[in-house]
Amino acid sequence: MAVAPRILVIILAGGEGKRLLPLTNDRAKPAVPFGGSYRLIDFALSNFANAGYLKIVVLTQYKSHSLDRHISQTWRFSTLLGNYVTPVPAQMRRGPYWFLGSADAIYQNLNLIGDERPDHVCVFGADHIYRMDPRQMVEAHVESGAGVTVAAIPVPRAEAKAFGVIESDADGRIIGFHEKVDEPPSMPGDETRCLASMGNYVFETQTLVDVVTPPGVDQQRTDIGGDVIPALTREGVARVYDFSTNDVPGQDEHERGYWRDVGTLDAYYAANMDLVAPVPEFNLYNDAWPVLTDQPPLPPAKISRGPGGEPASVGASLLCQGSIVSGAHVERSIVGPGSYVDHDAHVVDSILFPGVRVAPGARLHRCVIDKNVVVPAGYRIGLDPEHDAERFTISDWGIAVVEKDRTLEHP
Repeated sequence: MAVAPRILVIILAGGEGKRLLPLTNDRAKPAVPFGGSYRLIDFALSNFANAGYLKIVVLTQYKSHSLDRHISQTWRFSTLLGNYVTPVPAQMRRGPYWFLGSADAIYQNLNLIGDERPDHVCVFGADHIYRMDPRQMVEAHVESGAGVTVAAIPVPRAEAKAFGVIESDADGRIIGFHEKVDEPPSMPGDETRCLASMGNYVFETQTLVDVVTPPGVDQQRTDIGGDVIPALTREGVARVYDFSTNDVPGQDEHERGYWRDVGTLDAYYAANMDLVAPVPEFNLYNDAWPVLTDQPPLPPAKISRGPGGEPASVGASLLCQGSIVSGAHVERSIVGPGSYVDHDAHVVDSILFPGVRVAPGARLHRCVIDKNVVVPAGYRIGLDPEHDAERFTISDWGIAVVEKDRTLEHP
């Protein structure tokens, strides 16, 4: 019987997340709430937990307090067999400077690899929404004998110029990497689609150590996508893994290949809205491959009439634990843990983070309300674009975003 390879997982969670401002004003991007009850990082961590890869380090950097606390409070494995999830801040082991990029983050933390001595290292991002069984990618990597395997997802050729596109031969060997070009190469045998890099990698350990270690002065490779993968492609040791072939237990066929990069406000909003569709594109209710997170000791969600007997109406929405809808109308929305929507308020096509209070008669349409915001009685958001632009961050799609702890007052 073959011995399973020793796997170390490195989650890259040090990105600044500027395109998600103001949601990242006070938190790291992987700590941004998603789907009401979750944080973005929970999706990557859940994939590895479900797969049984239980030695995980999370490299952090910017505004990492809430992320560190979430990991320490939520992600605890039994230490009996040496399993762990641990956040690792920038330690400046190589000098007095921050991480210069994803490859430099690994170079500055090579001691973690030396301590664990794995056969292979999974290097994954912390802020994408998807389900994946990483064991299948590792198996494909080991069988191919590659130095690195890059996960990729087929996308329509018309959309591919927004991604880094992998050019491969019929055997899956990467022969070129094209970063956001106007005419990206198509997949072998399919002129209508291209293979877009997901930013997830499996490395043979010594290959990773060698490629991130600078060969000389001023020759440091700082970024995995921009420097490391092209270098290993030139050496002929890089291969591609087609994510659309990944078979996740309990997943419906229409979900196969679902992956969302939520790096912008509009992409983040759209991925949340995927959850509330009648037949959701991404199904949270998969007991065979659950998305795991902290479950605070809150009471069940409650839907009730208002104090004057006003009826409540809720449709196509997620109501998280501890939330209350009291005589209000909620449609195609996500109401976060501990949030309260009072009578005669309307919340439509919107996302409420934990602890939001919506007072009587308020109207919220196509907006994102961050934690602990109190929306005053009769207040309007999302109904007057010009007025909203004077008060809030507005996305390209016109989504109004209200920052955390904002005090809202009538003009």
